[in-house]
Amino acid sequence: MTSYDYYSIAYGALATVSLSLVSIVLGVPLGLGLALIRWSRLPVLNQLVIGYVSVIRTCPTVTLALLVFYALPVVGISLEPVPAGILTLTVSTAAFNTEIWRNALVNFPRDQYDAALTFGMRRGLRFRHIVLPHIIHTSLPALVNEMTLQVKATPAVAVIGIVEITRAAIRVGARTYEPLPPFVVALVLYSLIVFAFVTMQRTVERRYALAGAH
Repeated sequence: MTSYDYYSIAYGALATVSLSLVSIVLGVPLGLGLALIRWSRLPVLNQLVIGYVSVIRTCPTVTLALLVFYALPVVGISLEPVPAGILTLTVSTAAFNTEIWRNALVNFPRDQYDAALTFGMRRGLRFRHIVLPHIIHTSLPALVNEMTLQVKATPAVAVIGIVEITRAAIRVGARTYEPLPPFVVALVLYSLIVFAFVTMQRTVERRYALAGAH
């Protein structure tokens, strides 16, 4: 492999990280919002969220990418590959995040919430200071696991022309007729990205533990 080959795979890694981070930043709060709709059991919206989560969780990411890229123009919405890839990954991860957040909300100890209610604390304050810290701590391992799955799902958007780590490694292997070295490099890069997410999780958990000790 030449230095250009390494550069090509590293550039693919940049695309993977960028797509993953943007979709995670959008998908985590979106999932929380949808989970709150289910937790509140709003009549019509609750059913819509259930339908959305059920459909998206059963749809392969590669199929969803093709639908976003090729079906949306039919209704007058044309997206370039990168925005289409971000939309695909965001819609996908938000569905899984919804269930993670919902599980934390369902298992939230209501006595804490009710105690704050008796003291006249407003709903927004109750959520920010009592509910949110608890469900973040509870959901963190599952959320980080979903983030790592999101990183590993990015090769699906290669079908709409985005060159991420795997696609870049395939191109290098096809050009050099030596597929093993580029895929080893790709594996190392994926491992480093996932390790970064796991390290972030452990750091946040330690801070929560220290805050709880005080």
